[in-house]
Amino acid sequence: MNENIFREYDIRGVVEADFTPEIVTNIGRALATYLAEKGLNNCVIGFDARLSADYMFSTFSKAMIELGINITSIGQCTTPLLYFAQYKLEADASVMITGSHNPSDMNGLKMSTKFASIFGQEIQVLKNIILENKFYAKPPDRAQGKLDTISVKEDYLGYMKENINMGEKKLKVVVDGGNGTGGEVAAEIFRHFGMEVIELYTKPDGTFPNHHPDPTVPKNMVDLIAKVEEEKADLGIGYDGDADRIGIVSETGKMLFGDHLMLIFAKEILSRKPGATIIGEVKCSQTMYDGIEELGGRAIMWKAGHSLIKAKMKEENAELGGEVSGHIFFKDRFFGHDDALYASLRLLEIMSTTGSSISELLKDVPKTIMTPEIRLDSDDNKKFEIVKKAVEYFKNAGYKVNDVDGVRVIFDDGFGLLRASNTQPALVQRYEAQTQERLDEIMQLIQLKLKEIEDSL
Repeated sequence: MNENIFREYDIRGVVEADFTPEIVTNIGRALATYLAEKGLNNCVIGFDARLSADYMFSTFSKAMIELGINITSIGQCTTPLLYFAQYKLEADASVMITGSHNPSDMNGLKMSTKFASIFGQEIQVLKNIILENKFYAKPPDRAQGKLDTISVKEDYLGYMKENINMGEKKLKVVVDGGNGTGGEVAAEIFRHFGMEVIELYTKPDGTFPNHHPDPTVPKNMVDLIAKVEEEKADLGIGYDGDADRIGIVSETGKMLFGDHLMLIFAKEILSRKPGATIIGEVKCSQTMYDGIEELGGRAIMWKAGHSLIKAKMKEENAELGGEVSGHIFFKDRFFGHDDALYASLRLLEIMSTTGSSISELLKDVPKTIMTPEIRLDSDDNKKFEIVKKAVEYFKNAGYKVNDVDGVRVIFDDGFGLLRASNTQPALVQRYEAQTQERLDEIMQLIQLKLKEIEDSL
């Protein structure tokens, strides 16, 4: 078994190599054991549009049922719909089978109990149950679990319809579903609110024939940008494969990342809840943190990762959280988890109510030059050691450093970030500065040290 599939906040790997029938079965048995030891006995499961979804679901759920766990399947869905189903059904646990934004030959499992997401050391507990062969021994008098299948889509959409209060302005929206599971449902509910919707790649297709479903990568947004400009639309909205991440294109064809959106949402929330706490992650622009503070909010920089942000939000009683990658978490008027469809509706609500364009909503944000996430392939067994050495170097060299997650080297006029991805064998970088020349200087500083460290290993 490839132990590297047990990552920081999910289990993820290549289907044929990492998720053989034996390994998927053992993961199912491990989770059943984990739940049984906590006195939990039912689990709701959903899956995305990947070609391996049926195989993963049937193999995984069969293993859990055999150890006495009752399974409720909600079928193909978005990850946020799965989260909603867990609340709606008051389920003890939930599992989303999804490869998210990873290549089509990969898949994974995002898991939670009614208490919290299963991440970090708790995922390692599952791994160790398998390695030590300590599976739950179901008593003879305990029946096997059963499998039920239901739909909660209409309840989910009904909640959205009751929660969102659109203004008078009707918007023209281009939706790029990336052939994931979010496009069709987004188009449906946008039309319910009277929006004019132009659809791109909204039909689910696990081969992702048009582009990879990651709305933070510029090449994946080319068609959406072109369609927004062609249709003179008010905005474009792109989703990842399981629709827990959002990417926005403004009316001018400019890509916006999660930290831009956070400022728009923060302003609206802080107008109603002065002093509210808002959580960002280490890749977010300094203008976001400064902007939240100027609006009277309490801004906290935290580790990247949906499970980590959710846990920190609970700890700090935060009203909003977000990541550059487009995970946006609303506790304000919502459940505290990341839902790209809900984030879309909150953005449309602000635009419709104020009559403002995206550009107008961001007009007071200081202009800086910022890179998207830069991902470089790196050995899973070396990436954390590389980052550790980078932290040591920049600290010892006297730079101002935030090491809550990797190394964020902070300057008066920008920053450079290097961290290890928790979802891929990759190193992640992001840079911000007031001028292109200064941006290039900061990038060169970090990247030269990175190459030096990699060569030494």
